[in-house]
Amino acid sequence: MTVTPTPDPAVLRAAMVASLREQDLLHSERVADALATVPRHAFAPRESDLAKVYDTHTTLEPVLFADGSQSSVVSATHIQAIQLEMADVQPGMRVLEIGSGGYNAALIAEVVGPTGAVTTVDIDAGVVERARACLTATGYDRVNVVLADAQYGVPEYAPYDRIIVTVGAADVPQAWLEQLTDTGRIVVPLRFSGITRMIAFDRTGQTLTADNYRLGGFVPMQGDGASAEQLVPITADLGLYVDPQYDVDFDVPALRAALSSAPVDLWAGTPFDMPDELAMFQLTNGGSGMVMLHAAQKAVDEGVVEPAVRHGIPVLVQGGNFAYRIKRESEKFASGYEAGVRAHGPQAQQVGEQMLALVRDWGTDHFRRGAARIVYYPAGTDVTGLAGWRSVKRHGILAISWS
Repeated sequence: MTVTPTPDPAVLRAAMVASLREQDLLHSERVADALATVPRHAFAPRESDLAKVYDTHTTLEPVLFADGSQSSVVSATHIQAIQLEMADVQPGMRVLEIGSGGYNAALIAEVVGPTGAVTTVDIDAGVVERARACLTATGYDRVNVVLADAQYGVPEYAPYDRIIVTVGAADVPQAWLEQLTDTGRIVVPLRFSGITRMIAFDRTGQTLTADNYRLGGFVPMQGDGASAEQLVPITADLGLYVDPQYDVDFDVPALRAALSSAPVDLWAGTPFDMPDELAMFQLTNGGSGMVMLHAAQKAVDEGVVEPAVRHGIPVLVQGGNFAYRIKRESEKFASGYEAGVRAHGPQAQQVGEQMLALVRDWGTDHFRRGAARIVYYPAGTDVTGLAGWRSVKRHGILAISWS
């Protein structure tokens, strides 16, 4: 009988770090050393496969507690590496982590070192209890583990040089800004217009500014800071996700009829690449009719919509007409694809051309990463004369402009 040897976690950690370097996700030696040191498997469910635990793109499933509740998930290490790099945590800093699981707090504790301080907070008692136990068992009992609604931060350990949010947030609460140092940074997966972007906000007086942002998906925040997006179903397999502030009525029967009509395809003559950047540009430049279209796999399999809609895509809706971006193979562009638009409805050509103009604008003038400048203005800030796209949040205004 052949016995398969148990993999050495230290070897797996080293391979994980090497993989992250190959993906160009690690630039800080402090972050790399932390990832190579903290035993990720100690924060995973006991029955977890070690190879999966140390795979850079595997999210660790929650632990099921005896009362039927679950622990929080532990994000894939490539997401954690991106967040830590964006945060630029330095030795000696005071850091607040919002959304606890234990592992990420241990990584931060390694980076800040013995002269720094880490506080991690979660609204779920089971999550907090397990995080505290795992941190203690792995030698990171110096981390402050707090049970509270993170909407209000953790004032008793403030101020913080960094606030790292590991749950999807609908807003930037006033408490976070109040507990941030004058030169502090907040890294937050912020939800707006039906998408989430990890944004590294730097404090500039009473505002937050950023030009460093990345794609990322997170479990939504609970408690008083929970999001309240609406789903407008078009069919059983297709729907529109809209912000709570969105007050336009959709002609659902007309959109359903348009869906069954022959589409009009238009081509931009510009490259298709970086769909996350294009989506953000469309949503912040397309006006009130631009929302997110989502489809179930069945709608994709039946050819009702293109595969990209399965994960959500911006759609321009006008009355009983709608248009969304598509692509086709093309040797003219380095990406191998040309961008285009598919439109449905009685005025498909007109609506399609409006969407096509946006696609061309981005592909011609903003075809790069980091072209957006993001500013968050807390409630009460004078925004007289503020131009461009904005989203009115509960605690302030999010504004995005493009260079």
